[in-house]
Amino acid sequence: MRTLIAKSWFDGTRYHGAEAVTLIVDGDRIADIVPGIQPTTDEALICEFVMPGLAEAHCHLFLDGGELDYRKRTEYFNASLEEMMQVARDNVSRHLASGVTLVRDAGDRYGVNHRIRDETRGLDIRSAGAALRRPKRYGSFMAREVDTPEEIRAAVREIANSSRDAKIIQTGIIDFESGTVKGSPQFGLADLTFLVACAREAGLKTFAHCTGTEGIRIALAAGVDSIEHGFFMTRELLSRMAGQETAWVPTFSPVYFQWEFPQSAGWSSATVAKLREILDSHAEHVALAAHMGVNLVAGSDAGSPGVEHGKSLIDEIFHFLRCGISMEKALHAATSRPRKLWGAPSADIWKGGRADMIVLAGDPFVDSAHLRHVQAIVRHG
Repeated sequence: MRTLIAKSWFDGTRYHGAEAVTLIVDGDRIADIVPGIQPTTDEALICEFVMPGLAEAHCHLFLDGGELDYRKRTEYFNASLEEMMQVARDNVSRHLASGVTLVRDAGDRYGVNHRIRDETRGLDIRSAGAALRRPKRYGSFMAREVDTPEEIRAAVREIANSSRDAKIIQTGIIDFESGTVKGSPQFGLADLTFLVACAREAGLKTFAHCTGTEGIRIALAAGVDSIEHGFFMTRELLSRMAGQETAWVPTFSPVYFQWEFPQSAGWSSATVAKLREILDSHAEHVALAAHMGVNLVAGSDAGSPGVEHGKSLIDEIFHFLRCGISMEKALHAATSRPRKLWGAPSADIWKGGRADMIVLAGDPFVDSAHLRHVQAIVRHG
């Protein structure tokens, strides 16, 4: 039995400012929540602020986001499995240091995500295994190829043996110089609808790498559970997302890094201007999504160039704040909402709930910078 006393706290949905609370933790459960600072004979942990552990909705654990040399990043795909596993272990440590207690890995074809999930205790990992893509299309480092309906069904069944999520590569990436999406959507409506139906039959959640109006439109019509990235969004698409409760993980961080440090890729001033236009439009539509009731979820695409694991999820929360989203809603999108949408164990702070909490050095509702100062993780007893 341990006692945790917090001067203020966030329960996963609501902020309790200046409402001191005493939390009694018994094993991995919150045995009691008592208002105020209660006397205790135990050695209590007294802290400024407590909240649920953070959830990173989109990352690639086998990739080092801090590596900016494009030649080295390309050569890394020929590295040994043990080298990749060590990178993943380092990234697990980075997540925990930033207060992340749950991640959803968004695919790698080397099997690192399943292996690191199976060997890791401190960080809960949802691993999609290898994503699905069309032959010879974008996504070779994280996906396997499927072409015919038979191949799609077989691949989905195989995924269901070791995962609760199916990652789909629906579109290419952004051509920053032209400010457009590269190529046409990978899956047409009929094939993507079939893929999603197979996934649902197998009990899998679906999330799709998807950017550009046409690709998003097809993904929504097919019933994909979550749109990842979603650049070049429109009001019409957001209205449909709100109506069918589709989640959106906007992943500002990779594009923001390209804009903030254009020298890393040698971008011209014209390309930097395009990047700024893309980010401004993205921010406008994320703000609109919040207003329209879309299920926004925080995810950084950690592992992308300049997007470091752990700290980049905090960056993503700050991007939400800059869109005009309240701290309460931004933290909900990074703690309670993803767990609920995924059917994962709750980390909300309530009597009888699972103890999956982080302690911050100060109240982020008073000063958002405190989000970067994690003092402790309270979980697993």
